[in-house]
Amino acid sequence: MSAPNPTALPPESDQQFDVGSTPDSLDRMRAIYAQLGDAYRVYAPGRHSHTWVFNHPDDVRRILISNHRNYSKGVGFDRIKMLLGNGIIVSEGAFWKRQRHMMQPSFHRRVLTQLSGIITRANTSCLARWDEKAARGEPVNITQDMSAMTLEIILRMIFGTDLDDMTAESGENPFSWLTEDGDRDIRFAYRFRKLTNLITRYVARRRASGCEPTGTDPDYLAMLLQARDKDTGEGMTDRETVDEITTLLIAGHETTASMLNWTWFLLANHPEVEAKLHAEIDALEDLPEPSLQHVETLHYAHNVLREALRLYPPVWVISRRTIEADVLGGYEVPANTDVFISPYFVHRHPQYWDDAEAFKPERFEGETEHRKLVYLPFSAGAHHCIGETLSIYEGLLHLSKAARRFRLHRVDPSPVTFEALINLRTQQPIFMRLEPRV
Repeated sequence: MSAPNPTALPPESDQQFDVGSTPDSLDRMRAIYAQLGDAYRVYAPGRHSHTWVFNHPDDVRRILISNHRNYSKGVGFDRIKMLLGNGIIVSEGAFWKRQRHMMQPSFHRRVLTQLSGIITRANTSCLARWDEKAARGEPVNITQDMSAMTLEIILRMIFGTDLDDMTAESGENPFSWLTEDGDRDIRFAYRFRKLTNLITRYVARRRASGCEPTGTDPDYLAMLLQARDKDTGEGMTDRETVDEITTLLIAGHETTASMLNWTWFLLANHPEVEAKLHAEIDALEDLPEPSLQHVETLHYAHNVLREALRLYPPVWVISRRTIEADVLGGYEVPANTDVFISPYFVHRHPQYWDDAEAFKPERFEGETEHRKLVYLPFSAGAHHCIGETLSIYEGLLHLSKAARRFRLHRVDPSPVTFEALINLRTQQPIFMRLEPRV
């Protein structure tokens, strides 16, 4: 990495836009990266200020790990907070640390394995619909189906059988529109606010009834209500609980759906990878409700998911804001500066990744600690995603069930186009033709 004069400014792009707020942000940044490299500035007219972008792994490590206390979460998270409240994705400081510590035990491996029935039942429902479509020769909307399945999983994990009461009260699943409405506009915010009001009522109802799970499976609403601060012994307020639930709902649904959408897309385009995946899955015992430990023996499948996340990280850009001045890329970054890093470009950095645009799950065999520091689909450091193991569990269980039964072929083989806003998504849904394997 070059070391310019720390009093100088990094080069400025001649493009002006708010990074992460326009659907073409990724295309613009790809062009800027090719021209200006790892460090540059972009003027954001809407904020009347510059965004500084750093994509060299050394700078990413400083921002997220070695000097993370000098950074608040930044402008991108300001937008998320308006929608989801002050959950652990956006909260800061002592409050974030308190919430994180109270929630961490709920994502322990022992708890996740107790949720295997929920993940399995959602997959069973999805595959039953696929069986019917395959028999009729109809394609499946893989983007929609992965969204619906992961939404069903996270809703059951959060609410248990309260979800049935919500559905009976509304006449339909009140959350189902989240799989269809991709625009994060005023209309979305209004509809989501109505969901927040519904969640608030059910949090109060559950607290009044004793904070216990409603069914035979654990659920996160009960776990959040029962969680206690280790220093004070106090629990979360209803408002804090609602904010964490809405955060789990969106983060736990959209990122895993995106991972699986891109995974099926890549498998359909790489039959040699698909064949190796099938061989591994076919050799594994098909348990009715696979545990986390059981599906983790699918090492190649895990590498397939890793490689899909490397190429298409759902959280493709991460924002921070300097508290005090810092030096990144050899440039002095003033205090209160918006700083962005992009896992999408870190995951393609030519210094660390060979043939970076190629889909090669084998590259993760014999993974080293050094490699992990330039791979951050779930962020890194203190704010590493609390739900990573759950997301990978869902992905491995789904592949172990679905790829055992079907090959998927793209209906339209033309290149996909990106929508790069909060998450990295395809602009149009991906349709697949099902080929039964048995």
